[in-house]
Amino acid sequence: MAGRGKLIAVIGDEDTCTGFLLGGIGELNKNRKPNFLVVEKDTSIAEIEETFKSFLARSDIGIILINQFIAEMIRHAIDGHMQSIPAVLEIPSKEHPYDAAKDSILRRAKGMFCAEDFR
Repeated sequence: MAGRGKLIAVIGDEDTCTGFLLGGIGELNKNRKPNFLVVEKDTSIAEIEETFKSFLARSDIGIILINQFIAEMIRHAIDGHMQSIPAVLEIPSKEHPYDAAKDSILRRAKGMFCAEDFR
């Protein structure tokens, strides 16, 4: 991958994935594996977790975007990810607004700083 940047991966509902795909993030790696997963009603939690872990293992992915309501389903796997790359960002969906209190990555980042750091 010399000369190329890292990819953004998306795990989300149909609207979220469609928006990012229209924005040009869709890629297949050399094994023909996509960098996105559309989560539907019949998508199993095991499949979501397996996809998340496969994105973590891919060297060509730098950021994983995941709808927060889906992140709640695999919270243990997200909480277990401690590396900075790929970065995991929880995003809202059309039906589920963002709740900062549920975002474990944000809570971890807040714990690194105190109010005096911003004065």
